[in-house]
Amino acid sequence: QVQLVESGGGLVKIGSSLNLSCAASGGTSSADVMGWFRQARGKEREFVAAVEWSGGITSYGTSVKGRFTISGDNAKKTVHLQMNNLKPEDTAKYYCAAGAATAWATNGDGMAYWGKGTPVTVSS
Repeated sequence: QVQLVESGGGLVKIGSSLNLSCAASGGTSSADVMGWFRQARGKEREFVAAVEWSGGITSYGTSVKGRFTISGDNAKKTVHLQMNNLKPEDTAKYYCAAGAATAWATNGDGMAYWGKGTPVTVSS
């Protein structure tokens, strides 16, 4: 069983930057893809970014491409999400997820493990 713990959320102003971190523990050998999803109040879950450790393949959601960067350490099973030029529409709870690279999808299907989330609020 993989446990995921997120950190780094908070309240920031428009245009600011924030870095989220996620650390995995437990049966991490099954976590060959790790990523971030977010859910704003009253909205559906949205894919943010993911990294497949084999080959270092990264993927981004359309609304964050060019502003957010995912990075991490496969050996330590940690991922970071550098978020730049934050906008009010980035306000959401951000969840770290992990799963099998052959099974995951950008709607979150196939991500077998989820953290409890860390809130990000972007205000003017």
